[in-house]
Amino acid sequence: MPDKRAHRGPHPEDYQLFSLQAVQVLREAYADYCLLLDRGYPPTATLKLVGDRHVLKQRQRVALARCTCSIGQHDERLRRRCDASAVADQPLWIDGYNLLTTIEAALSAGVVIVGRDDCYRDMASMHGTYRKVAETVPAIDLIGQTLANLHIGPCIWYLDRPVSNSGRLAELIRSRAADQNWDWQVECVPDPDGVLAQADVIIASADSGILDRCGRWLNLARKVVSTHLPNAWVVDFRSS
Repeated sequence: MPDKRAHRGPHPEDYQLFSLQAVQVLREAYADYCLLLDRGYPPTATLKLVGDRHVLKQRQRVALARCTCSIGQHDERLRRRCDASAVADQPLWIDGYNLLTTIEAALSAGVVIVGRDDCYRDMASMHGTYRKVAETVPAIDLIGQTLANLHIGPCIWYLDRPVSNSGRLAELIRSRAADQNWDWQVECVPDPDGVLAQADVIIASADSGILDRCGRWLNLARKVVSTHLPNAWVVDFRSS
């Protein structure tokens, strides 16, 4: 069935799955999952164990897996994270879809999850196809405003060439950059993860696989949301 969504908003079940009561259970599950990961238990089997113990739905388990890491991963990611106040006049490579869909979700009242490494992540799943939504251009503009305020650049956006409509999105990003005089390039490549993981410049991503392999990185999605979208639906798995 074609994707006819006009917004990157919440799943119909999210109001129940991430309610205040549900989040209390999720925080308990998060604490258990972190504890076991820290002791060297395998992530997949541990997620099933913890999910079954706390009777989590599949979407809750996905959220838990996306925002949890071991203490070793946390410490190593934190060591390489750049402070937003110290990135001026430096080039930046951007994990395009990873960043854009999170800001789109935040703009449309979708769930944005935050866990152990402080990164903001969305619950979107593209399944090989990207569809422009009402929040796409506003999201690009908020990212651009944030980067301009940080005085960081030039910037290169990397998009997954195999994802449908990547070419159209690349042209849209280039058009917005030209209109605002932002020093951006957009590249559609077969594997952005590999490019970003090996970059010798600062990168912007919340992809765990990239963060565990890359050099310096900027927590850009969190910066955009916290600066411009204070009313976004942010679900923090950590104990308050």
